[in-house]
Amino acid sequence: MSLLTDLVNLDLSDNTEKIIAEYIWVGGSGMDMRSKARTLPGPVTDPSKLPKWNYDGSSTGQAPGEDSEVILYPQAIFKDPFRRGNNILVMCDTYTPAGEPIPTNKRHAAAQIFSNPDVVAEVPWYGIEQEYTLLQKDVNWPVGWPIGGFPGPQGPYYCSVGADKSFGRDIVDAHYKACLYAGINISGINGEVMPGQWEFQVGPSVGISAADEVWIARFILERITEIAGVIVSFDPKPIPGDWNGAGAHTNYSTKSMREEGGYEIIKKAIDKLGLRHKEHISAYGEGNERRLTGHHETADINTFKWGVANRGASIRVGRDTEKEGKGYFEDRRPASNMDPYTVTSMIAETTLLWNP
Repeated sequence: MSLLTDLVNLDLSDNTEKIIAEYIWVGGSGMDMRSKARTLPGPVTDPSKLPKWNYDGSSTGQAPGEDSEVILYPQAIFKDPFRRGNNILVMCDTYTPAGEPIPTNKRHAAAQIFSNPDVVAEVPWYGIEQEYTLLQKDVNWPVGWPIGGFPGPQGPYYCSVGADKSFGRDIVDAHYKACLYAGINISGINGEVMPGQWEFQVGPSVGISAADEVWIARFILERITEIAGVIVSFDPKPIPGDWNGAGAHTNYSTKSMREEGGYEIIKKAIDKLGLRHKEHISAYGEGNERRLTGHHETADINTFKWGVANRGASIRVGRDTEKEGKGYFEDRRPASNMDPYTVTSMIAETTLLWNP
């Protein structure tokens, strides 16, 4: 086994200029991640210099068997924390051979919104709080929980330490460092209210880069849990009953919101979000109705409300933002399995481009 580990960790830079590029894309379910690797003649830092590639879309639920070729367009480059050296991870989106985005390509529509001059001028910042649950591989039950049983009630687990309260920290710390190595703007991690559940935060990142970074952070987490023999779940309510669900709270601000008088801009933006509540909910993740019940720090899925420091609201404004009269707000509605391209671009579209 040590020989295998030695080979996996081989440093290629002493022997060749060639690098390995791992091309990554979102599969047919809209949540599954797919990837494959190719050799390139030398280091690359600009995604536009990378070759396009293709794959069998009939095997990912993204194309029929009789016309199965889907084309990968490289969009963002990150350092590879697994192969290291000059090797890279490449976030791609997906197109037909004719150059049309396929239906599961959510990045293309998001890029159009983020390239709109009215959006560009407002320099939208996002901070995304990605919650997830670690499950024991063969039983699909959270790590640290007795098989077929339950731990003590919620209360001692949030931001906890200790072998009887905190489960999976080695995976979480490995992921944290791997994301920093990759160049992801990961800003923190913490243990969550339900035991076996954790959160990492990405941001503040500008525009579409926030979504690219969340997807790559998810990919890295999937790879680390694969190595550890643990399953990562992004289900918004993995355990029914009196247990917290998993969300992807999305913090948002624009240039106008961050400047003097920004609180009034924030309130107008929240009013717009309220008018399009149903449209946003329909795009904020599958199974979210199991999480947004009005309990466990959520607002009911059919109700839109906002408040200062209110974790039972749809939109929460921080005390500092209210006090300073400028800042950001938090959309607490997105589920943990949301598509960050859809959520970030929809918030920008509603608050900056949509006129009621």
